[in-house]
Amino acid sequence: MAEQTSLPGGEKLLNAKTLLEKAGIEEKMKVADLGCGRRGHFVLQAAKLVGRKGIVCAVDVVKDVLENVKSAAKLYGIENIKTIWADVEVYKSTKIPDNAIDIAMLNNILFQTNKEKQMFEEVYRILKKGGKLLVVDWKKAKAPFGPPVENRVDPKTVKQYGKEVGLKLKQEFDAGPYHYALIFTKS
Repeated sequence: MAEQTSLPGGEKLLNAKTLLEKAGIEEKMKVADLGCGRRGHFVLQAAKLVGRKGIVCAVDVVKDVLENVKSAAKLYGIENIKTIWADVEVYKSTKIPDNAIDIAMLNNILFQTNKEKQMFEEVYRILKKGGKLLVVDWKKAKAPFGPPVENRVDPKTVKQYGKEVGLKLKQEFDAGPYHYALIFTKS
């Protein structure tokens, strides 16, 4: 695999590696990025951090996005990424087995949906007992770029979704000037 510093990680806006380390990512883990996005910043960094004996599931509803992630993984010599074409708003669509994932991620995706609760239900299903969910999303404040403020989901609402499906909030912090981060655990 390529050196960590050479991997893209969105460091100008968000530092994927730092956020993943804060979430507790380790070698040999199974990780899922639900709504991984075209550049796969979190997927690539996670794949490096879990090592050859770990696996990262890159999940997205757009096939071209998954092709981009595959291409980036190939470019950087990363072989432990599994792409999954699925709609994370639909329960069990990821076809990831129940209780299989150590760390799941919902990064910059909540503002794009009105089915947040369904997404949290899918996360809860795939997380192992003791597994973690890392949520990184836009602060509900005016910014020079990003989605419209009215589409952004505030952390209080995200915490409620987590609580409703049975996740416990472990940590909350700023993920950068325009983002917040929440880490939940499954008991």
